[in-house]
Amino acid sequence: MRFEKWQALGNDYLIFEEVELSAKTVQRLCDPHFGPGADGVLVLTRPDEPGYVARLRIYNPDGSEAELSGNGAREAILYLRRHWTDADTFSIQTLAGEIRPTITSPTTCRVDMGRASLTSANYPAGGPDGTGEVAGYAFQHVHIGNPQCAIRVPDPDALNLQEIGPGIENSPLFPNRTNVSFWHEIAPDAIRARIFERGVGETLSSGTGASGAAVAHVVRGGESPVTVHLDGGELVVDVDDALHVDLTGWAKPIYRAELSEEFLNEMEAE
Repeated sequence: MRFEKWQALGNDYLIFEEVELSAKTVQRLCDPHFGPGADGVLVLTRPDEPGYVARLRIYNPDGSEAELSGNGAREAILYLRRHWTDADTFSIQTLAGEIRPTITSPTTCRVDMGRASLTSANYPAGGPDGTGEVAGYAFQHVHIGNPQCAIRVPDPDALNLQEIGPGIENSPLFPNRTNVSFWHEIAPDAIRARIFERGVGETLSSGTGASGAAVAHVVRGGESPVTVHLDGGELVVDVDDALHVDLTGWAKPIYRAELSEEFLNEMEAE
């Protein structure tokens, strides 16, 4: 079984084609000691509707399936551009619906992430403005393909995310759990953010996390496009007046490989 490993701002994924993976297999694949190791797994299959290049499924390292990942999507997009299509603009199916990227260079693309919402079933107790309080922090709920809890703090770098993050991710306020971003403005059009991803933990970056924090910044009066400074690098998030989001960034391959027969036999035996 062949795969490629890609990374975007330090957020790494394994990319497979046309396979079915159990939650246990995903967990083993993402384990750096018993598998290749990654922040998640991407599976590309042929689309089941016309007008799409591919169907993308995204798995967290705990085996759960995510609706969307900005970094993972860019990795899949640039993989598809190399292996599946010559088009510079195309559509992909995801659990979050259609995403439509535009290739801007061999290693960069702009992704139409759709319209963000401040209300969703992922925060059923929320009012029209999507604000609330969790674990003593005021937050902004943002739905951008997946649930985001954007928390403005004086200094994101002063926080212990491993200590704070799990309680927020698993709060009863969020029936499907939530991704969490801790952010602060450093300029009218720039913010610093750290990310705690649902089913992952603290990560060097997250495209949807950056998007959620950027939307929260713009809702508070910040300027767009927003440059989001993450531990793994920078992403640019364009948020218009209707909260439509375009995410621009890079992704690069690390290596291609093949799983051993021994590994596959162990997976089949479990």
